[in-house]
Amino acid sequence: MARQKPTRDAEEKGAAGLGGILSGLGTVLEKLGELAEKGETLRKSGTFGSTDGKVKGVYGFNIRTGLGGEGVTVEPFGNVRKDEETGRPVVDEVREPMVDLFDEQDCVLVVAEMPGIAAEDVKLDLQDDILTVTAERGDTKYRREVLLPATFAAERMSWKCHNGVVEVRFAKQAEQK
Repeated sequence: MARQKPTRDAEEKGAAGLGGILSGLGTVLEKLGELAEKGETLRKSGTFGSTDGKVKGVYGFNIRTGLGGEGVTVEPFGNVRKDEETGRPVVDEVREPMVDLFDEQDCVLVVAEMPGIAAEDVKLDLQDDILTVTAERGDTKYRREVLLPATFAAERMSWKCHNGVVEVRFAKQAEQK
């Protein structure tokens, strides 16, 4: 059977499809450039589950640009990770929350986003310059270790939780300012 020559309509649709993809890629690159200029943050996340309801995956990433001359950083969060041996994705029971750290003049502020968590669900552990934030409510579990810019005493730590957002403050001493 002879191969038919594509019609002009089909050629135009194919070109438009490729052009649409390329213009979409151009828009993404343009937006990333704008983020870099403004020093803003871009976030993307989602969830998926198995049909039996036993496994729930949460994934996401946070792209930061222009922070302290660091350039662009991509920080993943959630409970989906790559198995080192097989290279396949694995869903852990414990999620890693998205965490921001702000080194301010009078304090260091750590903000962790843990949807569905209340203050009574949160546990904090401070060991020298490492803060471990854990929380559990029902089947939802979070855990994240945060490297602080200095060593703090537990007495200098205060925290609060509202609508799943945990804020931990570490008051700086005169020599840490």
